[in-house]
Amino acid sequence: MHIERVTSNVEEGCERVLRSLPEWFGQEHTLLEYVRDTSALPSWVVTNSGEILGYITVRAHGHEAYEIHSMGVLKQRRGQGLGRLLVDTACAWIKSQGGVFVQVKTIAESVDSPEYAETRQFYKRMGFVCLEVHPTLWSAVHPCLQMIRMA
Repeated sequence: MHIERVTSNVEEGCERVLRSLPEWFGQEHTLLEYVRDTSALPSWVVTNSGEILGYITVRAHGHEAYEIHSMGVLKQRRGQGLGRLLVDTACAWIKSQGGVFVQVKTIAESVDSPEYAETRQFYKRMGFVCLEVHPTLWSAVHPCLQMIRMA
């Protein structure tokens, strides 16, 4: 396994990752936005023999606050510590940039979804805590849970 910061030429591999996760990334316009953002925002990929197995992209909200903008690990490679490696790597970089807080947004608990329950549990294991639910930030049927942790 190899992890590296990237600035271009990873869109195809990251798109393959997201397409392996239709339960999370089923909206085409959002999926394509996340793919484009891998070249526009600070991003890292984890690879094995040149194949992208997962990625993470972060966005700055001022100097001290950052957000995990998007992240994914190939469906068949989940549960192998790659997500933890990506979050740890991104958070170390954020801290090196003077960042103090890292947030992530996901679907709130009020939506009955085993996939998003799994996502919330992953972020809790990574040290994130629930900060606030925004009932209509995305839409009334997709209430947004904002989670936060120290970088």
